[in-house]
Amino acid sequence: MRGAWAGTVTAVAALLGAVAAAPVPAPTPGWTAGAAAGRPYVYLEGAAGSVLEDTLSVSNPGARPLTVRLSGQGTPLAFAARTVTVPARTRADVPFAVTVTAGTALGDHRGTVTAAADGREVRVPVHLRVSGPSLAALTVENVRLDASGTLHYTLVNRGSTVLAPRLTLRADGAFGTLLDRPLRSPGPTLHPGERATRTEPWPEAPALDSVTVRVRATAPGAAAAEARAERVFVSGGALTAGAGALLVAAGSAVLVARRRRDRDVEEPGLPVEEPQLADVTAGADR
Repeated sequence: MRGAWAGTVTAVAALLGAVAAAPVPAPTPGWTAGAAAGRPYVYLEGAAGSVLEDTLSVSNPGARPLTVRLSGQGTPLAFAARTVTVPARTRADVPFAVTVTAGTALGDHRGTVTAAADGREVRVPVHLRVSGPSLAALTVENVRLDASGTLHYTLVNRGSTVLAPRLTLRADGAFGTLLDRPLRSPGPTLHPGERATRTEPWPEAPALDSVTVRVRATAPGAAAAEARAERVFVSGGALTAGAGALLVAAGSAVLVARRRRDRDVEEPGLPVEEPQLADVTAGADR
């Protein structure tokens, strides 16, 4: 009996040792996504106005199909499909395109392709280089002054390079220059095709005047741009004071005219013959 029990223990120990020595199967790796051909990122190059294409590879080593959602950030990306189902143990290559709009600035741009599935995301960098001739062009548009003296204007980048314009303001009234200085707020950074509508307060705007205001914008490599607007400022207080001044002036003019007329009446004119008493008497005697 004791020998049988010893043999059983020995058999169990041998079995446990065999189980411990058996290799443990490695867990199935998760799904992956990246630029095709194993590249670390997507690289595209082209001129403004072109459409550039590439491929995103999604690998599914699992035992069941994998549904992946695709999106893009930073660049205008378009996919053949936003949602892709990759069969088990399969790799799917998903085409996508980047549209380089006509107003895209020259030089390097960054973006990201994102694949999401099973509660996690994989981000693939996109490097875009936009090539082409460099052109700096800037315009000032829609300049106006409102009744409060606030200046409104719009800057437009008409070229193919990024611009950081400097702005100056000049205002001329009926009796000379009222203002000639840089604008208080710095100019915006404008990408090609971009426009910026801005306002600038003018606290010292006149109460009674006819004003022409000019906004001038300059940027390296671009011709200076200028636009102007006109406005007549008439406040209630200034109008009352102006009306009073006109009445005083009118009253003064009437008073001067009246004094001149009275003076003319008092001055001697042509002699007037007086009747001769002798002649009248003589006539009576006859």
